[in-house]
Amino acid sequence: MKILITGGAGFVGSSLAKQFLKHRPKTEITVLDNLKRRGTELNLKSLKELGIRFVHGDVRNPGDLTAAGTDFDLLIEASGEASVHAGADDAPDYVVHSNLLGTFNCLNFARRHAQEFLFLSTSRVYSVSTLRAITLEDTPTRFAIKERQILKGVGRAGVSEDFDTSLPRTFYGATKLASEYLVQEFTEAYGLKSIIYRCGVLAGPGQFGRIDQGVFTFWVAHHYFGKPLAYIGFGGHGKQVRDLLHPSDLFDLVEKHLQLVDRQPGCVYNVGGGVDNSVSLAELTALCQKLSGEPFQSCSDLRPQVTTCRSIFPTAAGSHRPSNGGQFVALKPLFPKSPIGFARTNPNCEPSFFEDLCPPQLSQVRQD
Repeated sequence: MKILITGGAGFVGSSLAKQFLKHRPKTEITVLDNLKRRGTELNLKSLKELGIRFVHGDVRNPGDLTAAGTDFDLLIEASGEASVHAGADDAPDYVVHSNLLGTFNCLNFARRHAQEFLFLSTSRVYSVSTLRAITLEDTPTRFAIKERQILKGVGRAGVSEDFDTSLPRTFYGATKLASEYLVQEFTEAYGLKSIIYRCGVLAGPGQFGRIDQGVFTFWVAHHYFGKPLAYIGFGGHGKQVRDLLHPSDLFDLVEKHLQLVDRQPGCVYNVGGGVDNSVSLAELTALCQKLSGEPFQSCSDLRPQVTTCRSIFPTAAGSHRPSNGGQFVALKPLFPKSPIGFARTNPNCEPSFFEDLCPPQLSQVRQD
């Protein structure tokens, strides 16, 4: 089996590459990445040691994709700008060109040189204002979705694929949603075998968390290094909730799902940890304090931050819901034993790295 993973030096792409090689040792894997996101270059050594081929290229350039090779069995599109704040404070050129034009180039390449196409989209495609309209219950440690809702596509189990996408949802979400439409058009026009995953929060060892992406890893690392944090928005109590999914669980789903791609190509699936594997910032703080012994250090200079929703659990809905209660796969432990264990499994998880990545004046979390 030959696989091309775009964005393959990033957290999700490199994790999938390693999992494929672990479970299918004879797989030939090529990863393509422009290494724009700081930290991705640190994954190259481990990829090389495993015999995974790296191509330094950019999905915005069709020639770079051609240079990666031809005749792939599977192309996994995991590239792009992953920050929900991209374009909010400056021009949106990069997020649009990377996420939308980049996906188009990948699709155009795949229709000639790949048998199957997996597009990693995001739960950010759902409309911000509609998410904020979800009726919630204020509990001691989190916001919980109430059972009775007037909105379509939401319930106790979370948000389903038919939730509203018609209203604004950030440049990041808009480019991913538009890319989903392109995937479906290529599937219809050229018979491309494709799957679309709207992923929730992915987290685990090897992730370099920042304030704009990878917030739960960012939170754990700041506890480990004793750096200040702050609850931003919604009363400032840390009751914002997201579900979490380990990348090895994502691989388990991919491996099972590829056997079914012929049945309904171009279909969209929410992929996440679900309610049972969700956590609020307040709950995560309590866990980090217990494991690390470090107190919660609150920032004193609180600035207004952009927030989108208080609670969202992407769920897999419809006729393809598995028999295990609605979740495709169970969540594996995010961090081995403790935040300390997490730091040790990340070869470059040290104070200087995180200080450069998140200087003190930026060490405040814009939590989604």
